[in-house]
Amino acid sequence: MSNVLIIKHGSLGDLIQANGAMEDIKKSFKDSKVLLLTSLPYVALMSECPYIDGVLMDKRLPRWNLLYLFSLKKILHKYKFTHVFDLQNSSRTKFYRTFLLPKAIWSSTETTLESGQKKEDFDQEPVLERMEIQLRKSGIKTNKTKKSDLSWSFTDIEKIIKKYTDKEYILIFPFCSKKHPNKKWPFFKELVHKINEVYRDKYSVLIAPGAGETDDAKSFNIKVVLDEKSKPINLNRLITLINNSSFVISNDTGPAHICSHLNKKGLVLFGGHTSAKKVSIERADFKAITVKSLSDLSVETVVENIKNNLN
Repeated sequence: MSNVLIIKHGSLGDLIQANGAMEDIKKSFKDSKVLLLTSLPYVALMSECPYIDGVLMDKRLPRWNLLYLFSLKKILHKYKFTHVFDLQNSSRTKFYRTFLLPKAIWSSTETTLESGQKKEDFDQEPVLERMEIQLRKSGIKTNKTKKSDLSWSFTDIEKIIKKYTDKEYILIFPFCSKKHPNKKWPFFKELVHKINEVYRDKYSVLIAPGAGETDDAKSFNIKVVLDEKSKPINLNRLITLINNSSFVISNDTGPAHICSHLNKKGLVLFGGHTSAKKVSIERADFKAITVKSLSDLSVETVVENIKNNLN
């Protein structure tokens, strides 16, 4: 039996998008153990994934930390991986190919490029298109790569929902990574007020903050969904909360990608930082509003889109 390694460190949205690829890889290596190398925030969630036989954690310490690199190399060599599917395609994982697993058959963007094709040109293609091309060139049948099935991650949240609402609910995700403030639409508080004016009798508006977002979430004056210890809910609960929602409005962030692969009714708001096409996020029911600058996107425009898509 051979062992296969998939590398996907994150972020949340990227990891969610890669679930379909992981399923296709597992089906192509039915008699092999398939392990995932990822970062700490995703270990618990991915340990439950049926397409993965085990999860290894990468602390992603600086590459000058030779003690850590040799420790990681020792762990990886223990499994004698014959194949590596690099779905992260970063400078770090390129380094890992040379230093940690030079003997394995490696699948990455670089092994995918046509003769004379530049990586920066290939990277302009939609994320899921690139992933599909990479896997196909590695001999993988890509039946699920473009559509991740997240049903395995659902959990019972009936008590949580009852705690916060007795109605159907609309979810908002007004935050984004601190590294990308240009992804943040500045008018979510005004939007909540408008939604309540229009839909107060039918829908509650809820917010489910991530780590470090709880205090800001409370400033929206709506129900803030937290766990029993008043902490952000875990990823299983978050995915289920999204799945049970009636509508979602989000910045271009991890929860938006969850919405996309669940094909929930909703809107994702894009400025000029990238395009919905490039990140492969639009679906039949999950639509993107794209403007040059998010500060130019009016509340009225978003409300009209909600009316057109929710009813």
